Amino acid sequence: MPAEFRAGERVRVRAGDPAGHTRAPRYVRGQVGRIVECQGSWELADEVAAGVAAPRVEPVYTVAFAAGDLWGEGGHEVTVDLWESYIERAERAERAGEDGS
Repeated sequence: MPAEFRAGERVRVRAGDPAGHTRAPRYVRGQVGRIVECQGSWELADEVAAGVAAPRVEPVYTVAFAAGDLWGEGGHEVTVDLWESYIERAERAERAGEDGS
């Protein structure tokens, strides 16, 4: 499966609360971050934990989030590795609002 996202793109982590195992931490769900890089493609951990015989293989991305956006303070970034199905492109209107245009 080819990677859908490229370094520098802004993405939003899907906000759902799936039943069972997920590797998407609660503190980033619904948050907007920036793709740092693609780490290659790996079996979807959620399906591996559920015992799926042939788990999906998806690109995994390192995504950076401003600590201030996550916790209201901090001048650093937090990076999290996320499977492609956990993220979606950030809305254009949201990006326009962030850059002042």
